[in-house]
Amino acid sequence: MDKKTGLSFIIISVVIGFMIAVQFKTIQEPEIRDTRDLWELREDLKQSQELYSDLLSKIYTYEAKLEKYENERDDSKMLVLQETLEELKKEAGLTTVTEPGLIIKIEQSFNEAGIQAGSISPSLLKWFINELNSYQANEISIDGHRVISTTVIREIQGRAKIDSYPIHSLPIEIKVTADDAERLYNKLKASEAERQFFIDNLRLVVSKPSQAITIPAYDDPIRVKHMEPDQSEKEGGK
Repeated sequence: MDKKTGLSFIIISVVIGFMIAVQFKTIQEPEIRDTRDLWELREDLKQSQELYSDLLSKIYTYEAKLEKYENERDDSKMLVLQETLEELKKEAGLTTVTEPGLIIKIEQSFNEAGIQAGSISPSLLKWFINELNSYQANEISIDGHRVISTTVIREIQGRAKIDSYPIHSLPIEIKVTADDAERLYNKLKASEAERQFFIDNLRLVVSKPSQAITIPAYDDPIRVKHMEPDQSEKEGGK
């Protein structure tokens, strides 16, 4: 393998590796005691198997791309790399997408004592995003801000923020896309989500599926940590 081919192989391998990494979009939660019953566990197992199958499919796709890249003529390799880079940008949330999906609104509600909620807690919002991801959501935005694998939802000075942006006062609009928007809608309507929000004096309003939901691109810089240039090619060329 000559120096140019070796460097190209390293670049495409890094791209594919990062591509696989951005599939894991779950926002981390503290470990809690598992109180699910048998049927809930069976349903979660089924969802995990679907996620695993989807990830394997993506791995095979990019392995095929790598093989294609290796077999293409030199003047076509850059085109294959560019195609992969564009797909990576889309998967990482750096492009605007319009896909089938639905719109969810979180509104104020009242409990039996007449107490009205004024805001949403970051923990409840993170739980809900994880639920959407478990229902095979493709892309999500909150108040017009894209949710990606590095998104942080937290409370700062008593106010919930998504990355560096404060979450507006209620109502909050969440847009979500999915390959099967109808299935996502049915999953949400049959889930515990409405009850969880009701406990916090909030109301969840889920729209009917639409064929064209637009999710904006992520508009903050993505900071990559703990990565260094590979020196093997440079050292080998000495």
